[in-house]
Amino acid sequence: MVLLIVAASIPLLAPALSAQEERESYQIQAVRAPTPPVIDGIVDDPVWEQAPVIDQFIQQEPLQGAPATERTEVRLLYDDENLYVAVRAFDSNPDGIIATEMRRDGARILDEDNFQIILDTFMDSRSGYMFVVSPLGAKLDQQVFEEGEGGRRGGSSNINRDWDGVWHVEARRTAEGWEAELLIPMVTLRFPDTPVQSWGINFQRNIRQKNEEVFWSPIPRGYGLPRVSLAGRLDGLEGLDRGRDLRLKPFVTGGGRRSLNGGTADNSFTGDVGLDLKYGISAGLNLDVTLNTDFAQAEADDEQVNLTRFPLFFPEKREFFLENAGQFNVGTTTALGRIADLFFSRRIGLSETGEHIPILGGARLTGRTGRNSIGAMTIQTDEAFGRPAENFLITRYSRDILDRSRIGGIVINKQAMSGGGYNRTFAGDFMLAPHPNLLVDGFLARTMTTDVSGDEMGGHLRAAWTSQAWNIYAEHTDLQDNFNPEVGFVPRTGIRRSKFHIEPNPRPGRFGIRVMEPMWNVTYITDQTGRLVSRQHHYMVGTRFDNGAYLNIWYNDYFERLDNPFRVMGNVTVDPGNYRFGDWRFSFSSNPSRRMYYTVAYSPQTFYDGDRTDVSLRLGFRWTHQFSSQAGYTRNEVDLPAGSFDVDVGSLRLDYSLSPTMSLQSLTQYNSSTELWSTSARLRYTFRPGSDIYVVYDELRRDQIGFEEVRDRQLILKLTYLMSY
Repeated sequence: MVLLIVAASIPLLAPALSAQEERESYQIQAVRAPTPPVIDGIVDDPVWEQAPVIDQFIQQEPLQGAPATERTEVRLLYDDENLYVAVRAFDSNPDGIIATEMRRDGARILDEDNFQIILDTFMDSRSGYMFVVSPLGAKLDQQVFEEGEGGRRGGSSNINRDWDGVWHVEARRTAEGWEAELLIPMVTLRFPDTPVQSWGINFQRNIRQKNEEVFWSPIPRGYGLPRVSLAGRLDGLEGLDRGRDLRLKPFVTGGGRRSLNGGTADNSFTGDVGLDLKYGISAGLNLDVTLNTDFAQAEADDEQVNLTRFPLFFPEKREFFLENAGQFNVGTTTALGRIADLFFSRRIGLSETGEHIPILGGARLTGRTGRNSIGAMTIQTDEAFGRPAENFLITRYSRDILDRSRIGGIVINKQAMSGGGYNRTFAGDFMLAPHPNLLVDGFLARTMTTDVSGDEMGGHLRAAWTSQAWNIYAEHTDLQDNFNPEVGFVPRTGIRRSKFHIEPNPRPGRFGIRVMEPMWNVTYITDQTGRLVSRQHHYMVGTRFDNGAYLNIWYNDYFERLDNPFRVMGNVTVDPGNYRFGDWRFSFSSNPSRRMYYTVAYSPQTFYDGDRTDVSLRLGFRWTHQFSSQAGYTRNEVDLPAGSFDVDVGSLRLDYSLSPTMSLQSLTQYNSSTELWSTSARLRYTFRPGSDIYVVYDELRRDQIGFEEVRDRQLILKLTYLMSY
């Protein structure tokens, strides 16, 4: 299948080259600001008159290639220390502008009116910094690696949305639409050390009341702004200066904790100090150092119910591990249905049950020099929970080849400070993109573990064709019995897994349907002897409507061979044997830009030698542009010969933003399988760019009538202060 896809792409190389030539026509000449503009959200500073005006935007949705129906004006200026961007987003119906999200990195920003800019500072057609602003001044930023490749659903491991850069924005609504001003410090970005520079650049505007998406340098359907190989150019940047490129962020924490064990209360008080340091060794290389690391402000994990035989994935949320995280990615590219991530930072400083293991300190070197990308990280943890202190060393190297391809490798070493235990991973990986629609990637890896020898190899190969009309891929993974990357995420070993996926994307142009996503895929898994152990046929028809609503219907046909008993939950166990079963799922998500939005799902299914029914509901409401709430409920009803059980999981999120720099978030969750209620509340106040005050409250209660018994309760205050030199 890989050879067939590659062969089919050869006649299409000529159109790809012409598309590259067409991109050169989207160029901006950088203009130096004689004086910095005042960043107040009012685009009336006389200095903006000296900036070139970018006002020709092209639709991707709903009418690809047509001019934008609303006018957008963008102006750019720069000086030694900052890039300045001014936006005027005109709207013929300004009362119809949809903007209710105010907090930073809010989940709804991308579903509302917004303006986006991406900067490919190395002009490598692979990576970039992306900044998003809404009419209320809400902002979102993210780092992009490998153009965000990694699956069209379930997110991408090559888009780091949790990165928090230091930048400033002001915005306001006007009688003609809305406008915004952005200030992006040069010290926030990495770029080559050359006297005159050219950056890749592109802009996108979402006009949400029309569900219209427009770009300056056009991006075809199937891709988004992270497709930096299709960005335009910003030429003539001269004399850029980061100063000493040194940033110090000391922090102090303090708080109290009350724990209840067997009716006895244990009260304790804590206080600590630490330091994060960031230093630009060169224009493209950045050194981060953390001492006495603390993650008190990290968000709580969402409750999940595991009715499978394999571990669940929880995303990284700790700040130190988020920046430049994409440079350490080696493994399978999709974030949906993960097969093998060779490096998974949650294996550092967290126990198997999610308890925090003290991190004494660490350092990370990341960046680029020429066509080479470099990443090195070392972390030292302390003794905790009966496990010894450990040192983690991760080194990563890759080199760009051709226009959008690369080769590289990674070495990971986990070393116990006592007892001599170790685990090591060695891997080489590649990504080839001979055509804009074709991507071939893979890795070959070996692990080494104390007292283990033989059968420690793992490998993966994938070829994908993605276009406006088709999404087709084939992949094969071979993970031997003793393949054991302990600092990675590999749910299942001792297998050979093959998958083929085909998905056309027709556009009927009627009944309010924007695009349909019918698909079929088959996954075939054997053990290392070639014996079939799992098989899944997946049939799905997804329908996305013009207003953003989404209807999805699927059916999965499973075969599972159990060689050992499978304990589903409690004392309910499935005996060894061969099982064939299937599940239907019907789900509908409403227009996500409405003040009230919802998702409902119903899934009747057979389950091994019994039955199972899943239902879920998610209901959100934006009460004002400052206050929103979202409630979720999931129920699993399982009926097996060995027994029956029900699991209920409920959650309530509350978000209140006093301003774009101050927000209060809370998450209350209940899981009937553990009979625990948990509440996590976090107040964040950014009193100056890069400097924050956090107040965090966490509580864990048993499932008791009236909530009499509190198992754990803590209140933490954390202050960080950024000093730049």
